[in-house]
Amino acid sequence: MNTVMVGTEQTRLVVLRGNSASGKSSVAAGLREKFGRGLALVAQDNLRRIVLREHDRPGAANIGLIDLTARYALDAGYHVVVEGILYADRYGDMLAQLRADHRGPTHGYYLHVPFDETLTRHATKPIADKVNETQLRNWYRPHDLLPGGIETVIGADSALHETVDRIMRDTGLAHLPARDC
Repeated sequence: MNTVMVGTEQTRLVVLRGNSASGKSSVAAGLREKFGRGLALVAQDNLRRIVLREHDRPGAANIGLIDLTARYALDAGYHVVVEGILYADRYGDMLAQLRADHRGPTHGYYLHVPFDETLTRHATKPIADKVNETQLRNWYRPHDLLPGGIETVIGADSALHETVDRIMRDTGLAHLPARDC
């Protein structure tokens, strides 16, 4: 396979993974709020459920669409946050290739929330009445980490602002200017 390098040495790629209700979308929104313009959010739920309206399954079209969207934004000079459950067995190869092809720094985070806390957080979501505990339990995969120790695990005890601040510092986004676009 030929590699096609994407982004620049200055663009940052951040991958936020974790189970449902682990806080991925909130962290991604917090990163955008802190950084400002120039940070693209590539959300699995948006591309899979809204754009394509497909189920999460191996080989589904959203996997390629997530990859293409992230690559396009990186090539356009945006920093990119890819966020979603992104099961390791379904999305791992795509994420590994994206990481390998990115010219700039890439950082991976796995938000680990125990199942009981997942249930509590899920109850506050708009889809709580559509997704029951049995479905949530079927989706839940404890410690679904990508191989190679490439993700920083952040536990449920890290408050939202602490997690956002940590990622801003770790990735260097805290010290970069927002884009004037």
